[in-house]
Amino acid sequence: MAVTADDLILFAQVIDAGSFSRAAERAGLPKSTVSRRISALEAALGERLLTRTTRQLKITEFGEGILDHAQRLLEELEGARALAQHRQATPQGVLRASLPPDFFLDLDLLPFLIEFAERYPAVELELDLSPRRVDLIAERFDLAIRIATRLPDDSTLVARRLAVIEHGLYASCAYLARAGMPQAPDDLLKHTGLRLITSSGEAQPWLLSRGDERWEGKPSGPVALNSVGLQRSLLLHGMGIGDMSNRLAAPLVEQGMIERVLPDWCLPSMTVWGVTAGRRLLPTRTAAFLSLLESKLANC
Repeated sequence: MAVTADDLILFAQVIDAGSFSRAAERAGLPKSTVSRRISALEAALGERLLTRTTRQLKITEFGEGILDHAQRLLEELEGARALAQHRQATPQGVLRASLPPDFFLDLDLLPFLIEFAERYPAVELELDLSPRRVDLIAERFDLAIRIATRLPDDSTLVARRLAVIEHGLYASCAYLARAGMPQAPDDLLKHTGLRLITSSGEAQPWLLSRGDERWEGKPSGPVALNSVGLQRSLLLHGMGIGDMSNRLAAPLVEQGMIERVLPDWCLPSMTVWGVTAGRRLLPTRTAAFLSLLESKLANC
């Protein structure tokens, strides 16, 4: 029979409590279980640790030698618990997060990053800005932010809906002055389109809806790309019509830099998801990041 750290710790708790009954009460175990485990520990060690009488427990000389090791284990356990409680109370440590390349710029979330860093100075952010889908468990990421209408089913992950982002088609005023304003979805086929490339490497079509009406098309253009930020820059420089979140477009419309194209028609909304590994206890640093991000998205 092997000697286990749990049984050594229980032995130290028995000595500290002064009786099997009090030790069992503190450990939340039946007295018979405590007695059985101490007997099993003695059998595994080959010598008695305690001399039992009806009135008291007396530690043996051999038990005194073992107690020193057992108490050190107990102290380590209590130290680990104290550290865990402190970490739960105060977010700290390294937070590894995977995010889309233009996430903070596209949703105007730089103030969120600054506020998080100021509010939680003990948290060190490691942000992987990449379109690839990381393996949260194998690559030891705390969370991933995904933007999609829906996510693939995966029982090892937990997805939290943070916000729904509405999108529309926009173009610079200079482009529309030159090429004209489309009056119907079919008119888009005569215009230059700035389309985004999907994870499969294909330029995605525009899927428009107005009530029960649906339209799908692939406007032509010299540029298809996988960078929302670069697409926005080309759009602002009059290179064509492109997809933009209504939230990001609003101030540019107010400044007279761009206009909404076919404002009665909408592109599919996109959901911002916070994805974590389902088998892990969520650290407070991760919970704090998701909570603050969700509140910032909601406020906007």
